Amino acid sequence: MKHLSLIAILVSLLPLQLLAQDEVVLAPAEILNDLDGDWRTYSGDYSGRRYSRLTKIDKETVKNLTLAWTSEMNFNVRRGNNRFGSASNIVTQLGGEGRGDIDIRGGSIKGSILEVNGILYVTSPDHTWALDARDGSEIWHYHWETRGGTHIGSRGSAIWNDSLLFETPDNYLVSVNIHTGAENWHVEISSFELQYFSTMAPIVIGDRVIVGTGNDLDQPGFTQAFDAASGELLWKLYSVPMREGDPGLETWPNLDAASHGGGNAWVPGVYDPETDLYIFGTGNPTPAYTGVSRPGDNLFTCSLIAVNVTTGKMEWYFQTSPHDTHDWDSAQTPILIDGVIDGEPRKLVSTASRNGFFFTVDRVTGEHIVTRQYSATANWSSRIRESGSPEPDPAKEAIIPGALVSPVEGGVANWQPPAYNPDTGLFYTQENNGYNMLYLTDPDPRGSMGLGGKLRSDIGSVDSAFQAIDYRTGEAVWRHEWPGGGGVAAGVLTTATGLVFTGDGRNNMVAFDAENGDLLWHTRIGNMTNPPQTFMVGGKQYLLVAVGERLFSFVMY
Repeated sequence: MKHLSLIAILVSLLPLQLLAQDEVVLAPAEILNDLDGDWRTYSGDYSGRRYSRLTKIDKETVKNLTLAWTSEMNFNVRRGNNRFGSASNIVTQLGGEGRGDIDIRGGSIKGSILEVNGILYVTSPDHTWALDARDGSEIWHYHWETRGGTHIGSRGSAIWNDSLLFETPDNYLVSVNIHTGAENWHVEISSFELQYFSTMAPIVIGDRVIVGTGNDLDQPGFTQAFDAASGELLWKLYSVPMREGDPGLETWPNLDAASHGGGNAWVPGVYDPETDLYIFGTGNPTPAYTGVSRPGDNLFTCSLIAVNVTTGKMEWYFQTSPHDTHDWDSAQTPILIDGVIDGEPRKLVSTASRNGFFFTVDRVTGEHIVTRQYSATANWSSRIRESGSPEPDPAKEAIIPGALVSPVEGGVANWQPPAYNPDTGLFYTQENNGYNMLYLTDPDPRGSMGLGGKLRSDIGSVDSAFQAIDYRTGEAVWRHEWPGGGGVAAGVLTTATGLVFTGDGRNNMVAFDAENGDLLWHTRIGNMTNPPQTFMVGGKQYLLVAVGERLFSFVMY
C-alpha cells in the first residue's frame, strides 16, 4: 500500500501533458466554446473579445491576487537524456531549413500564450515551449534553425487535435506533436528571397489553419489556408489586385503598382461561425510614404476584409485608411459584437485603428455604421466620406520642408489586442497620442521602396490614455490618462466580474473597474510585452503576462 501511495504521489508531480500522450488535446469544435476555462486560441475564442467568464477574480478579490510563480524562458539548445521530463533534463527538439550557424538568442514574448488542460504553449522567434501552468516548469522545447530574416516577434501558436502549429520568421508553418515537441511537418508559406517574414499566430478553423505574412519592401500581401493535417495549401487570397480585371484595380494607377502594393496580414483576425467568415485587417500600401507613385485609394490595403473560410473568396471589405501615406496598418485584431443599432439587433465587427479612428460595421455585409476619431491628437483627415472612410489630407503627407502629423508612425493602436465586455457594452483600447515632423527625403518615388524616402522626428510630449468606447457611437464612456507622454504597448483582458486588465507603460499591470474606470489594483512587474490572459487549473484562477523573456503568473485560490 505504501508503494502504491508513493507511485500516486510521483504521478501527481509529473507534468500533466505526459499522462495522456495518445489523446486529442483540443478538437477544433472546442474553440467555438466561450472563454470559460482554457485559453484555446489567439484571443481565447474566435470573437476577439478577450472576455473571460471566470469569476474567482472580481472587484473585491482582485486585491488578493498572489504571485504563483515567475519563470524566464530558456533559449539554450540542450542535448542528452530526457529521462523524467524535468526542466534540467529537457532535450531540445530541432527543426529548420537553416545550417545551424545562425542563432538569434532571446526575444520578448510578444504573443498570446495558449493554455489547455493545464499546459502553457509559449512562442518566441525560432522557439516554442510547453510549460506546466501550475509552476512554470518546462516540459519540452523546440528550436527552429533559421535561415535568418526579421525576428521582430511571434504572436503565438494554434492547436489542432494533437498538433501545435506556429510560424517562423523565415516563413515556414511548422506542426509539432503537442505532447513531445517532435516535428510532424513544415511547409514554406512565403518567399524568404523576396524578404517576407512571418510573425502571425495561426488560426485553426475546422481542419484549416489560416496564416498571414509580412513584408516591408514592395511585395503583395496575402492570407492563406492550409490543411492542418498535411500542410497542403487550400487557398490563397491576395490583399491587392494581381491580374487584369481583379476587383480594386481601378484604385491603383496600373497593375504593376497594385501587384507590388503591400497590404500584408500581420495579426490574427476573428471568425464568425454563423457566416463562415474570417475577418482580418490588412497593412499599409507600398511605397509607404511616397504616395505620388500610387494615386487612388489603393484597395485592399488598410482595410477590414471578410473572406469565406471554405472558398477563400472575399465577401466584403471596408477601408479604414484610403491612400495611406503614413504606415498606418489596419492590422489590429477586430472584435465581433452582437449588438443593437437604432433599436435593432445587429451582427457587428468593431476595430480601433492605428490611424486614430474607431469603426463599427455590419459583419455580415460590411455596411458602415460608425466612424469616430478616438485619438485626442490625430490631424491627418480632412473629413469623413459618405462611405465612412476618413478622407486623407494631402497637406499631411511627407514634404521636403516637413509636415506636422499625428499620430506618429507606430499609431494610436498597434498590434496589441483590445478587448470587449458584453456586460458593459464597452470596447477597451490603448490611445497612444503624439506628433511628428515628416520630411520627404527622396522626391523620386522610384527610390522610395518600402518604408524609405522619408525622415521622421517626434515633436514634444503628449499624454496617452486608456479608453472605454461605446461601440454604437464611438464615444468614450470613460478615459484614463497615462501621464508623462510616450506610448503604451500593453494589450487588454476583460472579465465577467467587471474587470479590465492592462499595462500603464510605467512598469505596472493594472486592473480597472470595467464600468466606470476606477483603478482597483496594480503590481509593478515591468513593462508588459504581451496581453494579459486568464485561465483555470486545479480549481484556481490564474492571471498570466509576459515582461520581456519572463513570465509572471498570479493566482486566486
